Amino acid sequence: MDAVVKVFCVHTEPNFSLPWQRKRQYSSSSSGFIIGGRRVLTNAHSVEHYTQVKLKKRGSDTKYLATVLAIGTECDIALLTVDDDEFWDGVSPVEFGSLPALQDAVTVVGYPIGGDTISVTSGVVSRIEILSYVHGSTELLGLQIDAAINSGNSGGPAFSDRGKCVGIAFQSLKHEDAENIGYVIPTPVIMHFIQDYEKSGEYTGFPILGIEWQKMENPDLRKAMGMKSDQKGVRVRRVEPTAPESGCLQPSDIILSFDGIDIANDGTVPFRHGERIGFSYLVSQKYTGEKALVKVLRNSKIHEFKIKLATHKRLVAAHVKGRPPSYYIVAGFVFAAVSVPYLRSEYGKDYEYDAPVKLLVKHLHAMAQSPDEQLVVVSQVLVANINIGYEEIVNTQVLAFNGQPVKNLKNLASMVENCKDEFLKFDLEYDQIVVLETKTAKAATRDILTTHCIPSAMSDDLKT
Repeated sequence: MDAVVKVFCVHTEPNFSLPWQRKRQYSSSSSGFIIGGRRVLTNAHSVEHYTQVKLKKRGSDTKYLATVLAIGTECDIALLTVDDDEFWDGVSPVEFGSLPALQDAVTVVGYPIGGDTISVTSGVVSRIEILSYVHGSTELLGLQIDAAINSGNSGGPAFSDRGKCVGIAFQSLKHEDAENIGYVIPTPVIMHFIQDYEKSGEYTGFPILGIEWQKMENPDLRKAMGMKSDQKGVRVRRVEPTAPESGCLQPSDIILSFDGIDIANDGTVPFRHGERIGFSYLVSQKYTGEKALVKVLRNSKIHEFKIKLATHKRLVAAHVKGRPPSYYIVAGFVFAAVSVPYLRSEYGKDYEYDAPVKLLVKHLHAMAQSPDEQLVVVSQVLVANINIGYEEIVNTQVLAFNGQPVKNLKNLASMVENCKDEFLKFDLEYDQIVVLETKTAKAATRDILTTHCIPSAMSDDLKT
């Protein structure tokens, strides 16, 4: 228990709605624990957008400054270290155990709300399956336990009855119909994160098959696809154009096995004794850039492909990885690239209900056609004499500029900056157009920036 530390973090979040500034800083406290090699593990959401991280050991009165080595947003794990040698005196690191069985006792240790000292809650493993990781918006292996996990427990270890760490507490289900449902990141996911960092010196992520698939549970469907009675698998619906798989997999292929493990008609594979788990588990066990053997049925013939695995490139990014948001301003029009944090900033946590349908359709279903493609919108119009009549435009996608399709924000900014035509003409979603006179529009930009105390007409990443 002495290896469990309290993590104090000061966060300064980007302001996506006013991207040239940051939000007011706030502080949080959570838990973490010491592992071998003078390192500390905690949750990614505990140190997200950090400006300062401090650690305090149990029974100590000193807070030590910590350095963040890596943040794994998808798996919600962060790795820290402390330069001060005094911090490491008399501390024995936590040892990791294997994946526990159902009904095994687990003890969660941390510093949750309700008091300042260390807190211990206990329960049993209720379930082991692929879970939705809220912070990472990914699907990875997770444990469900019935020990209470409260705010501040995040990042604390879950111990087995043998004193080995079997996971990191990271989220709980708050629902009127559910009680005592806490979630723990299991050791396979933690080891993947640590080994990934040790291999490449940074966190590279969890690979994914860049496809959408359909279950093959209907016998008529299987017959029509030319499957024999002993063949099982899932049908490829769509392939991400930016994924390495797009070179070999096609829609309506049947994936029979991944790395020699047969996939059932419902998309599950055998897992331990008598359990089954979604086959995405096999993919996430691999490392970015590794190859996997995929067996496919196409036109009743079996093909085998060696596929290089990569991380997911979403059109609407789920995270901005700590970078300040990009923006570009001309004549009061604020252009931004849509990401999930942007939608959350504009529409609150219920953005999936409140955001415009056109943006949600893109967020949920559209696939990026090229690695650098972005969804560019007019975020808002800073009202001035030059843009009379356009004030109502808000969060509307920009499709083209002067007849040229808009690929991403940088592409739009360079086209506008280098424009020699008489007019700037933007084609927007819903068949709207915005036309401004080039000379006066560019001249008006400076005054608008001064009025709104905006330091620059574009974010730093667009200047290069």
